Amino acid sequence: MAESLVVYTIVHQPHRLKLPAQPIPEGASPEDIARCLFDRAMDQRYFQRVADRCYRPACAAFQRLVRRGFRLCIGFSGSALEQMAAWDPPLLEAFRALVREPGVELIGVEPEHSFLFYLDIRRFVREMRAQRARLEREFGVPVRVSDTTEMCMSNDLYFALAEAGFDGGLMDGRPWVMDWRRSTHLYRHLLDLHLLCRHTDLSDDVGYRFSDRSWSGFPLMAPRYAEWIAAAVGDLVFVGWDFETFGEHHWADSGIFQFLDALPGELARRGVGCLTASEAIARYRQRAHELPLPAFSSTWAGDGGMGFFLGNPVQQALFQLMHHAYNKALLTGDPRLEALAVQLTQSDVLHLTQWFGRSDDQAQVSAYFTPREWWALGPGGIVWELQQVYKNFIRACDGEAEVAVRAHRAESEAAPAGGDQ
Repeated sequence: MAESLVVYTIVHQPHRLKLPAQPIPEGASPEDIARCLFDRAMDQRYFQRVADRCYRPACAAFQRLVRRGFRLCIGFSGSALEQMAAWDPPLLEAFRALVREPGVELIGVEPEHSFLFYLDIRRFVREMRAQRARLEREFGVPVRVSDTTEMCMSNDLYFALAEAGFDGGLMDGRPWVMDWRRSTHLYRHLLDLHLLCRHTDLSDDVGYRFSDRSWSGFPLMAPRYAEWIAAAVGDLVFVGWDFETFGEHHWADSGIFQFLDALPGELARRGVGCLTASEAIARYRQRAHELPLPAFSSTWAGDGGMGFFLGNPVQQALFQLMHHAYNKALLTGDPRLEALAVQLTQSDVLHLTQWFGRSDDQAQVSAYFTPREWWALGPGGIVWELQQVYKNFIRACDGEAEVAVRAHRAESEAAPAGGDQ
């Protein structure tokens, strides 16, 4: 019987690409290039809608819960924080107040929600260290546990997070990763970085299935959900949800807020206590189990592998363009262009093209998140214009890359033969 529950939720809003792709004038500044790449007006429309339906009411609901003894882990992508600061400072202050509550732990999330770790693991380590420091300054609390983009975890990512200085990491407890092990224990692999493994079914019962009238578990009430948690075999249950679960994915009239309000009491009646991630690590670290980690990354999306993001030819082509855009930016030596290239590796672009050639439940989720404004282009048009965004960026770096390459060649030609003596 599980004695503890760890709840994690993440707030994320992407930098949406501007479609149709905008031509980038020759000699454009990095700031002008960014305006051609990203659709700030669309971001603001979607942000304000989600803020009204979800962020404000859910933030208030969680604050009420933690003041009654509930424990919560919460993470923010850098893009979500940037949008809050720009368009709703009072909301950002409300989240700051929530994070400062004694029962809340701030999780260090990859800032751009990107797949940078596939392109440059060293830069990923630097970015995670820097983001940890930024979060600690922004919120005034320590950050000890990390969530990579889409809860990705692999052998190399584990070591990278340990090098970045984190005490713990979050991953999805998929059967193909866990093998014969249960996700309801604390794990580690060689180093002293401990892993909490998301209980996929119990997480998705709320995150995805809560308002699905065709689901055999509908309607899901707090007493039954608390019973399922208590009945799980192991030490703890770790559940992970998008913050948008509460009010956006499941609207207020679905009963999701009433469910959330009733859950702590039902858990207490069954002897299940709530912990933050760091509290769980401290409590169970002496009996943490060894978990060999896969070379291929696991994720909480789709079937739990990178096939959700790289499973069709469109995604694979875009992923290649992400690589080329990042490499071209590196050749310019301009950190502003490099930062834009990292933003272009955001996982959302690949998530939003998962529907190509498919019509199953996962494709429907992907299509739901695809901006409705894009569909006027048609499926083929969306694919074409997304590729053009990356191609336009690569060409826009020509001028700076030419200057940088000529400078490097001149420096090399001027160097004494045989190198420094």
